[in-house]
Formats: sequence, C-alpha cells, structure tokens
Amino acid sequence: MREDFDPALFGRNMFDRAMWHMLADNLPDSAEKIAAIDASRSARYGDLAAEAGRVCDWLRARGIRPGDRVIVHLRKGIDEVTAMFGIWKAGGVVVNVNSHWTPTQLAYVARDSRARAVILTKPALKALEGDNALSPDTAFLVHGKAEGLAQGADLWTALAADSGSAPDETDPAALAMIIYTSGSTGAPKGVMLSHRNIRVGAISVAEYLGLTAEDRLLSVLPYSFDAGLNQLTTMMLLGGTIVHQPLTMPAEIVRMARDQQVTTIAGVPPLWNQIVRLLDASPTPLPALKRVTNTGGKIPPNILELMPKVFPGVEIFLMYGLTEAFRSTYLPPAKFAEKMGSIGRQIPNAQVFAIKHGEGIAGPGEQGELVHAGPLVSMGYWEKPEVTALKIRPCPELAHLIGDDPVVYSGDLVRVDEDGDLWFVSRMDEMIKTLGFRLSPTEVEDALSQSGLVSDVVAYGVDHADFGQAVHVAVTFLPDAGLAALSQHCARTMPHYMRPLQFHAWEGAMPRTASGKLDRPAIIRAAKAATDKIEA
Repeated sequence: MREDFDPALFGRNMFDRAMWHMLADNLPDSAEKIAAIDASRSARYGDLAAEAGRVCDWLRARGIRPGDRVIVHLRKGIDEVTAMFGIWKAGGVVVNVNSHWTPTQLAYVARDSRARAVILTKPALKALEGDNALSPDTAFLVHGKAEGLAQGADLWTALAADSGSAPDETDPAALAMIIYTSGSTGAPKGVMLSHRNIRVGAISVAEYLGLTAEDRLLSVLPYSFDAGLNQLTTMMLLGGTIVHQPLTMPAEIVRMARDQQVTTIAGVPPLWNQIVRLLDASPTPLPALKRVTNTGGKIPPNILELMPKVFPGVEIFLMYGLTEAFRSTYLPPAKFAEKMGSIGRQIPNAQVFAIKHGEGIAGPGEQGELVHAGPLVSMGYWEKPEVTALKIRPCPELAHLIGDDPVVYSGDLVRVDEDGDLWFVSRMDEMIKTLGFRLSPTEVEDALSQSGLVSDVVAYGVDHADFGQAVHVAVTFLPDAGLAALSQHCARTMPHYMRPLQFHAWEGAMPRTASGKLDRPAIIRAAKAATDKIEA
C-alpha cells in the first residue's frame, strides 16, 4: 500500500460494506459538499442521498424487494447516480443499460435479467411496444413530462419526499450489479458484481491513483462500463466530486475539464486519439489537471508520444481491466517514458499472472494468457453457470499458490518483460498466422499508426491459399492522407510478413461499443463483407 494511504478512512472493515454506504458514509459531515455536477446543475451529498431516498421509497411501494433487479436507462448525469443508489438503498440489484442502446437491446436485458422495474425516459418507454413490450407487471419510473404518460407508469418529478427510511442491510457478498456486455459477437451476457467486488475495486483504484476528497473526476465513460462505474465509486468512497460529460466530443470534454477545474480524466483509446490531436493542434491550459488514465485497449504509439507534450506535468496512468475481473493492472506514471504502452503489474488487492498452459507461470521474455485471482474476480455470468465455468475456474498452473481458488481466464495474450511488467500482445483468438509467423494485430496497428496518416486502424487475418492467412486492415484516414502514402510507409518500415495485403478505407467514424471502444468484431465483419462484394 501507499505509505500515505490510510485504510481507517474507510471504516474498521473497509471491504465489507454494502454499496449504499458508499454514499451514506459522507453524511452528515459532507452533506453540503458538491458531489456531482451536470452541464446545468450540481448536487450536494445531502441532495443525492435525499433523491436516492425518494427512488428507494418508490421501489418499495411498487413491491420491489431485496435482490430484485432494477434497470437504469438514463442519460449520464446526477439522476442516473441517484437512481442507482436508490436501488442499492432498497437492497435491489442495479442493471445499468447504456442510454444509447436500442429498445430491442433494452428489452432483451430486461427480460434476461427478469427486471421488476425500469427507470427510463419517456421516449424509451414509448419505444417498448410491440415486440419490445415487457411484462405487464413491470414497474416504470419515467423522466419527462406527464402528458401522454403510459398508464401504470409513475413520473419521477411526482415522487414523494424522502421518508428517511432505513436502508436494507445487504450482505456485502450479495449481488449488487449486473453489467451486460455489448453483445457484438452474440446476445449480451450479464456479468455479476457483488457489493464487495465494486467496493474493493474503488479502494484499490483510489490507492494507486492517489485520489483524495479534493479530486474532481470528469466522467465520460458510461456507468454501464466497469471503468466508468469505478470513476463514480472512487469519488463517492472518498467524498470527492464527479463531473458528468455525456457528450464524447473532444472540444466539449476539454472545455468542461477546464471550466470545472477537473483533476482527472479517464478515457479509452479512440477518445484519447481525438483529444490528444485536438490539444496538439490547439493547446489548451488545464491547470487543475493532475492525472489522465487509459483503459479499454492500447493507445497507438504516436498518440502516446504526444501525451506528455499536450498534458505537461500531468501523471499518465496506463491501465488494463476486463469486466469479469473488474480492475486488473496499471503502469505507474514514473515508468511511462521508459515503458510506453506497457500495462504494468497488478493493482492493489488483485492477483494477476501470465500462464503458459500445461507448463506454469510465464517468466521474463515469455508470453502467456493473462489470468486474474483474488477479491476482484466477479460472481460470473447471470444465470449462465456453464459459460461461467468456462471463463472462471481453478488454474492447475497456480494450484501451488492459490489452491482451487477460481481465476478469470482473460483470453488475452501478454508478454512479460525483464522487470516483470506486462505488455498486451493480442486477443488469443485474433492472432494472425501468416507466412510461418504468429503475428499480433496490435503490432500491425501500431506500425500503421506511426505513419501519422490514420486515426483508427483495425488489423485482422483472412484465410489465404499461399500465406495461411493474409493481413488485412480497416483504416480511417486523416485529412489529406491516402492509400498511396500509407502503402509507401508500410514498404519502408514493416517486414514483409507484416505488410497488409489489402486495405479497407473506412468512411466516417468506425463503430464503437457502448463503452466507447472500437467494436472490432463489427468492423472486421463489415470490412470482410465489403471485400467479398468487390471480389464477387
């Protein structure tokens, strides 16, 4: 632990507290402190608690009981936060569905989770008709005006004042939240997180980032994404301030960070690509900013090289995580210049290993699958025990260290360097086998990004009679850049087996998942389909 990190700050047993207490423990001492900020208003800790109490009272009046699932489908902001904490106060399970998901996706999650109630906007409620209609027993709490409100639905603005009722005394080991995957390769699966999972994650991240009650975190990532959720929980845990920025427009993010004196910004690589290029072209002082963090994939090397320039004096944290293990690794800022691109080592309270299957733990210079053990390992997939058993199971290679404790198999291949730090190589099922080489798509993407000609790039393998697999790439060109210059860059800088055989120029922005990451499966499917159409 950090020398200045005081576990006593979080109570006698800092891990064993239900989620409601993460908000309530700020009362009464910090009741008047600003807890959350939207574009048009702010809310104090006392305001959040009172509004959450109104939601809790409504849930109880509608027959919602501890353990029932309740969906939150609202635009990022203060009311989304109070809805989640109101559910936790009532002992319910939060199922946060990204506000950009379609009515069909929302209806699927509601049915799959067997949600008893849904908190949503009036347009979203109106869209739950026909094939998307839910059970008539579902309770609805609606944001919007009363005109045209569906029969049986209740209006948020008409909720009674907080009764001040006691919270449900929830077991910290119980289910607190279900986070659904984007479902780009099939129906979404719900990852189950306990109150303890979420709380340990918040404590761990607060420790290694060095967060305090004086911090103001800019929240761009959705709360339906584990990294976005962790931004909220660290601030509630410490009594800090969360600043909501629902628009992912780089100029708006920079403006909000400047105007609200934000100390921390977290993003995913596609977002950092845009923000860094914007700041490089139009430098903007952000005097309050102390740290920036990345998760959800690797930032291209040319963008990494620019980050110290556009964020002078700011700590840069490169991180790795996956929902099934919540938070996993980080690279300390002191190592950024030396190990630009590394995902570092395990975070506090996590156990992370690179495993060579059938052999043991990978050592320096070796590669292995990243696996995760410890209190951050999730409860598995909602009502999918067979799928859970494939992903979360004992690891024979670690039996001498942790016995039969389950680990999360990430499916990610990593390399261990001479110091024991980890480097992401590729998804194990995305490795390209070409001309006798095993090639990581990330290597190709990094090399193309260094050209300075592309913004987004996705490399993938396509079966080829002579090569085994040929390297194909989908690219979004920067203004005034084109295929001829990129081909020349490849010929000049890349070994023969890495050079793409075919480029697919992507028009417009590449599709993103709900968390803002590039939707690789969708991009690859579309690029392959376009190639097949041309060849036909």
